[in-house]
Amino acid sequence: MPEIQPKELPILFSAPMVRAILDGRKTVTRRVVKGDQIPKEDPAETDPSLRWTAVGQHDSRYGFVVNGDTAEQCALELARCGRCPYGKPGGRLWVRETIYAWGRWETRYSEKKGRDEWHFIDMTLECGKQYRYPASMIGANGTRQRGCVTPQWWKRPAIHAPRAASRILLEITAVRVERLQDISEEQAEAEGVHRAMRMWFATDDGGPSFTWPQHAFEHLWRKINGAESWEANPWVCAVDFKRITPPALSTTEADTAHRRPNPALGAPKPKGHTPVA
Repeated sequence: MPEIQPKELPILFSAPMVRAILDGRKTVTRRVVKGDQIPKEDPAETDPSLRWTAVGQHDSRYGFVVNGDTAEQCALELARCGRCPYGKPGGRLWVRETIYAWGRWETRYSEKKGRDEWHFIDMTLECGKQYRYPASMIGANGTRQRGCVTPQWWKRPAIHAPRAASRILLEITAVRVERLQDISEEQAEAEGVHRAMRMWFATDDGGPSFTWPQHAFEHLWRKINGAESWEANPWVCAVDFKRITPPALSTTEADTAHRRPNPALGAPKPKGHTPVA
């Protein structure tokens, strides 16, 4: 009987968070719970155990809801048997990040828009080349304009990174649903905030320093999700993970791939130079 392979889903990370994962500093990510999965109270409900409700899964046949006598209990049930958009313990996440891909542009007619649209042709693997990763390059700068039909290196947004370009594979170890501001000091550290000179920073790019990792994570959250996002204190899905080696890479390759220099970008900067996201 063939072995059942774990389900793999894509997940986007910024350059600083990619570096934090590669350095072993980031082992958890928080993503906002949306829509009907947010625990909601029904004041008219007479059964206390059903007072709070959230949709565990949307499906015409297998859909279900979870309940609890408090919002926190409902959230626990949602984490235990609900369907997290990023998977469940044992599932895998392949990381999408900004990449350099070798290719060219061509125009294709869009029926939806009624005009020609530029379309990128990724030729990286077929030309025997390897994807490159700006998150791990010192002084990485790449053009983003379209229209060149001659193959060359192009900087591509993370959302367009194909599965073949992913160099990081994660295995989910736990899933929780909780309020954003309930994060502990230990969990804030596990979010990948950077420590230097006995102070905490949101990322290794520098910026404001903080005494406690929770405050550094708060700054990181605001930077990513907006100035008012912290005060909203939304329900979040906290996904714990561990990095595993993709089958195509040996352990040595997986640990050193992100440290390789990029000869296409010229001589490396001095050691004290901080990589930019």
